[in-house]
Amino acid sequence: MILNIRVISKSGRNLIKKENNYFKVYLTQPAHSGLANKQLIELLAKHLNLKKYQIKIIQGEKSRDKVIEIDVPSEPFPFKSGTSTSLECHPE
Repeated sequence: MILNIRVISKSGRNLIKKENNYFKVYLTQPAHSGLANKQLIELLAKHLNLKKYQIKIIQGEKSRDKVIEIDVPSEPFPFKSGTSTSLECHPE
């Protein structure tokens, strides 16, 4: 599965929003030394109930517009039950 994502780094909170044909992801980490990319993968893994190794940035490593490849099993997409397209995560 392929996802188009626009990343907004150095935001006040971690949030995933569904826009028209892409996801907008707000991250608290800066886009320096790959910190935002690492946080993006962690946030998506948590939101989609996947392991981090199942998520890969295939385009846009150094851009705010990214193409993400999700390695999903053949069963239905593993969204956690009770989640919507907007999710706010609080770092521990």
